Amino acid sequence: MDLTFPSGQQRSAALRVSCLPAFQDNYLWVLHDHTHAVVIDPGDAQPVERFLDQHGLLLTAVWVTHHHADHTGGIEALSQRGTIPVYGPGREPLPMLTHDLHAGDEVTLAQPQVPFRVLHLPGHTLGHLGYLVPGPIPWLFCGDTLFGCGCGRLFEGTPAHMLESLHQLARLPPATLVYCAHEYTQANIRFALEVEPDNPALQQRARDCAALRSAGQATVPSAIALECATNPFLRCTQPTVVHTVQSRCPETQPDELSIFTALRAWKNRF
Repeated sequence: MDLTFPSGQQRSAALRVSCLPAFQDNYLWVLHDHTHAVVIDPGDAQPVERFLDQHGLLLTAVWVTHHHADHTGGIEALSQRGTIPVYGPGREPLPMLTHDLHAGDEVTLAQPQVPFRVLHLPGHTLGHLGYLVPGPIPWLFCGDTLFGCGCGRLFEGTPAHMLESLHQLARLPPATLVYCAHEYTQANIRFALEVEPDNPALQQRARDCAALRSAGQATVPSAIALECATNPFLRCTQPTVVHTVQSRCPETQPDELSIFTALRAWKNRF
């Protein structure tokens, strides 16, 4: 995918990403330039409000990837801070939506200076969006589509929907940072090791993630290159993955969609 916007605009060098834990395992992401802020998937307003107040930030926009309550539950409370534009998928029941976005839309916020491109990533929900912020190392905010070493459950879409969404993401530049919405990586790695126990990159990732969690640190963002090397849902054409899935489910055909479908069903029961 070409990450150069028609205007040639890139994100401000002053822009930062901050991680706000919420609930048991959610991550809310805040983009800010030390003055203005955008919050992504604010399921809970309280951690956002604390962060904004502690850092003296003005909330100028909300981005939403999909309609589930743990991604939208804080929008109404945050709206009390002023007139806050809410960007998201209009085809989903989102509270207080002001900007209905579609695949391929390119938008630039004025404050903070944030250009972003909209990706349509159906699977977890039908209208699910992702937000791609260009730069020397792009930033991807993908909600519940791609997780660290995993992918979202299929609540509304089909396996074909999710597989195509994952294909979109796998085609992004390898260095792209993946900011997903949940801390699921260690649990996903345990499943991935059942699928590819001899994958050295996956074995190293397991060690790295264990060290991060022991230190109380997040395992995300990851990177597209790391996901392609270790995430079984991006590796459904790899002979090792095909062999493992067919060994467990001999009736599974060797095509990518059949392997992905069987893999997702296995993970649901894992």
